Amino acid sequence: MMSRPIVLVFLLVILIITSQFEWKQQLVSELETTPGISQNQQHISNRQEVVKEKIILSQEKTIQRLNEFIQSLQQQLLQCRGSNNATNGSENSFMSYIDEIQRQQMIED
Repeated sequence: MMSRPIVLVFLLVILIITSQFEWKQQLVSELETTPGISQNQQHISNRQEVVKEKIILSQEKTIQRLNEFIQSLQQQLLQCRGSNNATNGSENSFMSYIDEIQRQQMIED
């Protein structure tokens, strides 16, 4: 019959072949599940992009509203300045009128 070393070598070869076959099956099963994971990650990535776009659009709308509010406040400020200048002009002419009356009274006295 066969000697012991030959039997051991034969068993070792069988063990190596079967273990490599199992490794290949594991690799194939991992490769098959990887596209599923990749698709899942891609789906998650797409959802994140959609959320980011919605946030950006919301921020753009908020910025537009703030810009409109700033323009409104600037217009109100200009109106206040205009009415303030008109009031100051009226006050100045009124004060000039009072000064003139006081001068005339001093002259008469």
